[in-house]
Amino acid sequence: QVQLVESGGGLVQPGGSLRLSCAVSASIFSFTDMGWYRQTPGKQRELVAGITSGGSTNYADSVKGRFTISRDNAKNAVYLQMNDLKPEDTAVYYCNADHRVLRLKYWGQGTQVTVSS
Repeated sequence: QVQLVESGGGLVQPGGSLRLSCAVSASIFSFTDMGWYRQTPGKQRELVAGITSGGSTNYADSVKGRFTISRDNAKNAVYLQMNDLKPEDTAVYYCNADHRVLRLKYWGQGTQVTVSS
């Protein structure tokens, strides 16, 4: 029943911007810390950015200063604003909800981001 649905991916030129959105089931959103992960073929899934229910954020070194994670608790949504995109940012991006009480991780289906000239 729990669903996470990502959107906003696409093709963009180096230096461009995209904003990813993740809609989360209202039944769990208030209990979760949220994160954006990305994965390319043959590589481990890595944490890009995280945000707690209280609004504290953390970022991978590779995206600091370029990406911004935020959440809207009224809309049960989390966002990832990606600026100054680089070819190495190309990946499938996944939204994750970490349930603090149940200690379960929920994943979205992923959205493709391709940075190419």
